[in-house]
Amino acid sequence: MKRPQFINLLALLCFGLLISHAGYSQSRSSQAIQVLVSPNKPDWTYNKNEEASFKIQVLQHQVPLTDIEITYSVGLEKMIPTDQGKVKLKDGFAVVKGRLATPGFLRCEAKVSIDGRWYSGIATAGYAPLDIKPTQILPDDFQEYWDTAIAKASKVPLDAKLTLLPERCTENVDVYQVNMQNAAAGTRQYGILAKPKKEGKYPAVLAVPGAGIRPYAGVIDLAEKGIITLQIGIHGIPVTYETGLYNDLGNGPLKGYPFFNLDNRDSYYYNRVYLGCVRAVDFLYALPEFNGNDLLVWGGSQGGALAIITASLDSRVKGLASLYPALSDLTGYMHNRAGGWPHMFRTDVDENKVKVSAYYDVVNFARFVKVPGFYTWGYNDDTCPPTSYYSAYNLINAPKELYLVQETGHWTYPEQHQEIEKWMLKQLKK
Repeated sequence: MKRPQFINLLALLCFGLLISHAGYSQSRSSQAIQVLVSPNKPDWTYNKNEEASFKIQVLQHQVPLTDIEITYSVGLEKMIPTDQGKVKLKDGFAVVKGRLATPGFLRCEAKVSIDGRWYSGIATAGYAPLDIKPTQILPDDFQEYWDTAIAKASKVPLDAKLTLLPERCTENVDVYQVNMQNAAAGTRQYGILAKPKKEGKYPAVLAVPGAGIRPYAGVIDLAEKGIITLQIGIHGIPVTYETGLYNDLGNGPLKGYPFFNLDNRDSYYYNRVYLGCVRAVDFLYALPEFNGNDLLVWGGSQGGALAIITASLDSRVKGLASLYPALSDLTGYMHNRAGGWPHMFRTDVDENKVKVSAYYDVVNFARFVKVPGFYTWGYNDDTCPPTSYYSAYNLINAPKELYLVQETGHWTYPEQHQEIEKWMLKQLKK
């Protein structure tokens, strides 16, 4: 088994938006001082109007501190707190309370200053999360629009070119950089293909990326298990350069790309991205080593969104694995609750951009998912707020398995990665 390598690759895939703020890593903190916030229900889940109590502790070298003052706030994720103040820890803890009358998430954040440094922790109570409904509107021509776009893209020759990467190959797996034509003539898409050397027919996994600009290593471990893997980038640039180049692009011409051309349905940045995912499926189906049937799509954050979207758009996909999907219920902020990453319409609401967003919102693709899916996330996510991805998840009318780890934020435990691998191998009969 090569599980540690698999986990590292999955981490690279999913953590394009990983946050490092101490307040959102309380359960895996490497700091000497930890701020722990604990709901009074083990599953962190409440009925509407049920009171939630949050126990706040501050640990130094694992020992509870007492007689110190903490600052707390309670409210909906990403919104102005409805309750905030200061309280002194007595006997090593303090308790603050709150409640919600409607489905959603109530977050408690606690902060403390010690020796001039601030430390924080959070916990989030989920109120009837399976009853959360989206705010986004479904356009009347949603399916027609995407069917037409895919049909047009399918007429563009793939013109795929493979470059062997000898330094990445193993005894059992060949690894290539793939350069293929995207949805329009002259536009390109790049990725890393890993396929077993042994002659035969194999299932396939399409790995779609988290947000950001970076190189990719390929998902070689799964290929070692007898699975063709294709890990794609979305920006139309090779994926084997040095990291510094991608950092320069991310801080320069590609900075803010999720907002590029949001006022134009046909030229919005993600138009090429979504169609590119379908083109990647075209490529996998064209491989002579593919068994012609068993194909999964998998990703986290932006990739979690792309996994749902690709499975919705392309009936050739037989299953999906999605971690805390971004781009979900983008209009949430217009309805006094958190919207999904990249948090558009939080302050600036342009009606034309709102209309365009409806064609790209995960909630509208979720309505048309028909294949089994594995989903995993937690309640403490501040990058992709849980209200946003439950808005999409609750619309999925297909077999679905949710592996909920309440305390996680925009990160995952090794156990979650192991469950993803187990689910995918089972789906692919491996």
